[in-house]
Amino acid sequence: MLKNPIPKVTNQLQHRAIGIINGKFTPNGSEQLNRGFLIDNKGEKIETVVLGKALSLLKKHIDLNKSYYWIVYPKNKNTQNLHLQVAGIWDPYQLNDLPNDSSKTNFSKLLEELDLKDNYFSVRGELVFVNTQKKEIVIKICPAINLKNKNFKLVIKGELSLELLHNFVSLDINRDGHSLKLIKYEVIEKNLPENN
Repeated sequence: MLKNPIPKVTNQLQHRAIGIINGKFTPNGSEQLNRGFLIDNKGEKIETVVLGKALSLLKKHIDLNKSYYWIVYPKNKNTQNLHLQVAGIWDPYQLNDLPNDSSKTNFSKLLEELDLKDNYFSVRGELVFVNTQKKEIVIKICPAINLKNKNFKLVIKGELSLELLHNFVSLDINRDGHSLKLIKYEVIEKNLPENN
């Protein structure tokens, strides 16, 4: 059974911002493995923090000279400055229970079987801002109630109608350098009650 790095949503109004990026992780130093840069296959460097559960995987299983598919949470303040938090590593063989013949394996084909691809992000939340001039939108994501991290906003390149403000939307996003670009969207629920 191939484990999906970006699981299906369990709840119609499930908020999330999660993606998958292929690249090499370069820590800031041997003393500080949890902070560094993810360098994608085009050589683009993105500031990255490795979260607790992924850190033990990193220490035990990861060869820092190799590229992996990293499961990441995106954060940004604008469309030129992406920051990633590594939540996990997607390796169907080494870290899952598939038979190991990874020398013959094309990971990007496996991702396609799951309707995913490198640099794909799934973002679900409330559309709170539309900038028609800059062609940017802002999505407010409220993580699960028990998380310490409060709500956060993601700035995405793309165009949505002002009429969709305060609707709960599900977005398919593609990362391009430090920008998150809208590919397609779906309105899940109209006119969420304002609870700001």
